Amino acid sequence: MTIRPTIAATALATLMLATIGLPAARAETVKLTFLGVGDVYNFDGGKVRGGLARMNAVAKAEKAANPNTIYVFDGDMLSPSLLSGLDKGENMIDLTNMEPFDLAVPGNHEFDFGTDNFLQKLKASKYPWAAINVTHADGSPIEGLGGVMVKQVAGLKIALIPVAQDTSPEVSSTGDWKFESTVETAITAAKAARKDGADLVVGVVQAPHSNDQLMFASKAFDVILSGDDHDIVMQYNGITAYIDTSIDANYMMPLDLTVNVEEKDGKRKVIWEPVFRFIDTATVKPDPETQGKVDEFKQELSKELDVAVGDSDVPLDSRRNMVRTQETAMGNLIADAMRDATGADATIINGGGIRGDKQYAANIDLTRKDVLTELPFGNKTVVTELTGKQILEALENGVSQLEDGAGRFPQVSGLTVEVDTKAPKGKRIAAVTIAGKPLDPAASYKIATNDYMLSGGDGYTALSGGKVLVDANNGKLIANDVMVYIRKVGTVKTGVEGRIVLKQ
Repeated sequence: MTIRPTIAATALATLMLATIGLPAARAETVKLTFLGVGDVYNFDGGKVRGGLARMNAVAKAEKAANPNTIYVFDGDMLSPSLLSGLDKGENMIDLTNMEPFDLAVPGNHEFDFGTDNFLQKLKASKYPWAAINVTHADGSPIEGLGGVMVKQVAGLKIALIPVAQDTSPEVSSTGDWKFESTVETAITAAKAARKDGADLVVGVVQAPHSNDQLMFASKAFDVILSGDDHDIVMQYNGITAYIDTSIDANYMMPLDLTVNVEEKDGKRKVIWEPVFRFIDTATVKPDPETQGKVDEFKQELSKELDVAVGDSDVPLDSRRNMVRTQETAMGNLIADAMRDATGADATIINGGGIRGDKQYAANIDLTRKDVLTELPFGNKTVVTELTGKQILEALENGVSQLEDGAGRFPQVSGLTVEVDTKAPKGKRIAAVTIAGKPLDPAASYKIATNDYMLSGGDGYTALSGGKVLVDANNGKLIANDVMVYIRKVGTVKTGVEGRIVLKQ
């Protein structure tokens, strides 16, 4: 019997013979999850959301749901917080070690206790720290601080570009460390990683929105995970997915990428689509193990700090958007205490150094915990002798970024300031009086401030040009001066009284 092949079979055989010599196309789909978090200051969070126990719970759940999860930190954990004011951030390392990051980028607050402390905490971390734009003054690398990290995940080559904030030397205690441009360094490294064959390029940065947007517009990144601004932003322009990661892990935004990889004729093509998710950690059950450690820290703090030092007849306000934009009763209290402790003619402090971010009702007790919550940095009260001209320059700096809510906004005692908010930067101070008399540019005045500002912090270079009468080695902790002052007056009665007048 003769068997004849069907037309269909013949056609199939012919097709198979024709393709034997050709390379086969290969395609695969991978699901990735990127989870970024930053600006986490309070280990125990708020009453209903945030904190390390909820943050660790989310990270564990994401990793369990998708093994292809990359978990990163984009700056600011060692300071400022109540407990960090006592242990210089050790509590944050202990708690984050319980659910380690794949990569951590130092924020400016990592250096509030100096570079030696940061290096100690870096060594104690069970995860790597990295920043490609930070070196010693001579350009040599910082021991233990890594660079671009390339991770192989499910066959994908993923380049993580870690970049710190280049303004850190102005706002923290970075010693002689050198910080190159955040934006330029990041974009250059991203393009180099792409050229070297990275399938995905991910920026892990601490930077303000203005810098984020420059990186976003560069089209050099697939993903940017950024901290610093304390708010939530999600953007996608068809090229780059960008997330600003909120504060204190109150809200967490996992980013899922469905990645399709095609290889044909020796060429590799990677196409991805993003899915943004939003987690309100008020809905998250705290990780039990982490919560146990958090509870231990809370008990330690309670024993030391839940002791009243006085009371207040007036409401006090230390909310971030208040102390950085206008006179506040909390700012007045702290500035008055520093002037009283030193006998200075006036006090000028930066609103950004007041960190409680809360409101206090009138007729309540004020505790050690309250004071240290507001002043967690461990700054010292110092005194310098300045001319009226230098004081004016300092105040001009203080209101130069008023519209941005910058931390340099002044809180004062012993002087009054009239500000023309519509005038150009550098010409906004319309009038200043000290002890009820107009500021004399040629006269000398004793000014109390903090050691951070005395060294030029927050742009207060004018303060460093005077004759230092009490330096940081001889100054007392501001928090102690405030506690002594509250005990002395018994009841705080000074509210907002027109020390800073903003003319619209």
